Amino acid sequence: MGDDEAVSPVIATVLLLAITVMLSSMVFIMMQGAINSVEKSEPDLTVSVKGLSNGFHVVRITSLDQALDPARLEYQIYSQEDLNSKEFSGFVDDPDVYGAIGSNVSFHDRDAGYSVTQGDYFVIDSETIGAKDGTWSMKLIDQSSSIMLFDVKLVLIQD
Repeated sequence: MGDDEAVSPVIATVLLLAITVMLSSMVFIMMQGAINSVEKSEPDLTVSVKGLSNGFHVVRITSLDQALDPARLEYQIYSQEDLNSKEFSGFVDDPDVYGAIGSNVSFHDRDAGYSVTQGDYFVIDSETIGAKDGTWSMKLIDQSSSIMLFDVKLVLIQD
C-alpha cells in the first residue's frame, strides 16, 4: 500500500499542470481571435454612372471586395451648387428605396441577399427630383465606420 500512496500525488500534480497549460492556451487562442476579428479593412468600391434619355440615372457598383449591410449605408443626392443642403437622403434599406419600383431613388439588390455587393445598382428619377442638369452628385456613406464609399457626379442627361 505504501507504493500506491507515493504515485497518486505525482499523477495529481501532472494532471493539474496539464489542465492549467490547456486552459491558458485556450484563453490565449480565444483572445487572439477576438483581437484579429475587430480589425476590418475598408471596403474597396468602384461605381459607374449612366444618365439615360428617359430622365433616370443609374449608379452601378462595378466592383466591391466585401458585402455591406444596407441598414448602415446612407445615400445622399445633393446639388453641387449648394453644398450645405442634402436634397435627398436616406438609408439603402428604407422600404421606399430597397427594391422599390417607381420611387425617386431605388436600390436593386441583384443577388437578393439583403446585402450591398458588386452588380447592385441605384436608379434615380432625376427628371422628377430636378437633378438631370449635371450639377448634382450622389454619395454613399458607411455610417458604422463613417467612411464615404463614393461621391460621384450625376452626368448630364442629353435630351
